[in-house]
Amino acid sequence: MSTGRPGFPATAGDWAIAVGVAAALLVTGLSGRHSGTYLDLLGYALLASGGLALAARRRAPVPVLAVTGLCAAGHQAAGFDVPAVAYLFAVYAAVRAGHRAVTVAASVIVLALLPLAAMASGLHDTGEAFAQARGALELAWLIAAGAAGEALRQAERRADEAERTREETARRRADEERLHIARELHDSLTHQISIIKVQAEVAVHVARKRGEQVPEALLAIREAGREAARELRATLEVLREDGKSPPHGLDHVPQLVERARTTGLDAKLTIEGRRPDVPDAVERTAYRIVQESLTNVARHAAAATASVRIDYRPDVLVIQVDDDGRATPGAAPVPGVGLLGMRERVAALGGSLRAAPRSEGGFSVQAELPVDRTP
Repeated sequence: MSTGRPGFPATAGDWAIAVGVAAALLVTGLSGRHSGTYLDLLGYALLASGGLALAARRRAPVPVLAVTGLCAAGHQAAGFDVPAVAYLFAVYAAVRAGHRAVTVAASVIVLALLPLAAMASGLHDTGEAFAQARGALELAWLIAAGAAGEALRQAERRADEAERTREETARRRADEERLHIARELHDSLTHQISIIKVQAEVAVHVARKRGEQVPEALLAIREAGREAARELRATLEVLREDGKSPPHGLDHVPQLVERARTTGLDAKLTIEGRRPDVPDAVERTAYRIVQESLTNVARHAAAATASVRIDYRPDVLVIQVDDDGRATPGAAPVPGVGLLGMRERVAALGGSLRAAPRSEGGFSVQAELPVDRTP
């Protein structure tokens, strides 16, 4: 689709129009009486050149305007009484591209040159009235071509403005919705998580003050409360700041593994390969996969050990979390909210996720995330 704006390379449609105009001009020129002299050959060449120059009218509208105008005056001077059709196309393209002042100036010059060229070649010597009528007709066609170009330019400008307005409206609504979600999260979760965290901390403090041994479960609850508060605070910041500062990534995975150890789980972290430049979205997804996997191990697996492996490969990041829990080999995993969330995150990045019981017992989650930054 032709856009009428400069900077675009010539398309098949542009060449079709250019060849069509050149052919029409040549046919019109051949219909006249010519003797085949060098001057006539020059006229044919100018007719063809003026038409073919239109192929570049979108990429270089002003030069094409000059070329077609000179060709029109040239074939008139060579004795070819052919309308300046190519120049009309060039006027339309130049005005559509926004070069109104240049087009008006060029058209004034062309309108002055055409009668002089016609008189120089002996064309239209039938009288002043005919010359005036011809000049009025040429002026009318030029005005019509310019008006058409200006009308389309204004329509494109209004379309661009409408598109920009729609994008701004969509962005504003997304910002409002994001802030609404942040407020809802803050109102519904912050208070409850704070109560859990405070109660756990008080219970730990009282137990230690009495000289009693603090249960591991209570310590895990306290740490989980702290982490939940940090996670919620970071999530609210992301919602309010449109994700400009991602809160967690691969650098925070060791903290997840260390925190899992505080619950009594023998958790190990293995990192293989050389870390490439990983996109932020991939880092966040990798962190969430490890976090959700270790959370599921602590809640449901009744496992004693868990291993987290991060494998940096040239074009993919592999995350694998295995445990020795009570998952039955061959049994289909129940697609809970956490597993569904992991699948959605991985699918959004064009990766793959496998979550299933292991043949030797326990459960395994393996995700492959592309690290190529090209969309």
